[in-house]
Amino acid sequence: MQRIIAIAVAGLSLGGCSSLSWDSFKPTPQPIQVQLESVPPGADAVTSLGPGCKTPCSVSVPAPETGFSVTFNMPKFQPATVPVTVTRTPGDFTSPATTVLDPSPVVAELKPAGPPPRAKPMRPKKKKPKPAAAPAAGAAFPDPNAAPPPAAAPPPAAAPSR
Repeated sequence: MQRIIAIAVAGLSLGGCSSLSWDSFKPTPQPIQVQLESVPPGADAVTSLGPGCKTPCSVSVPAPETGFSVTFNMPKFQPATVPVTVTRTPGDFTSPATTVLDPSPVVAELKPAGPPPRAKPMRPKKKKPKPAAAPAAGAAFPDPNAAPPPAAAPPPAAAPSR
């Protein structure tokens, strides 16, 4: 009976070895510290990786394979998003692996969110009167926009004879 139990236990433990991969020998990437600042200070900063804080502050994020972004929000200011580039240098037997962030520290300059721009009411433009052009002599069609010609003066009345 002891022999059967020993064989079963040995079989189970060896079966677990087949799931062993080389990834388990890789060191887990250490979290990196990201310094976050804003002008003016006091903005809520949130990374696209999850962690966030109120500036100026520092957060610990898992070392990403690629870049990420940080979004800054503050009441009465326009939000700002800053992309962060991650450069990883693998280590070897003589030097450790390094992770470099650009920019570091991550700084955002927030612009005031003023009132929405008001459109100025448009006034209708006054049309300037065009100078009346004299119709060409013998024109078949007078200009309909031209001012009417001045009325002809009536002939002087004849004096009564005596």
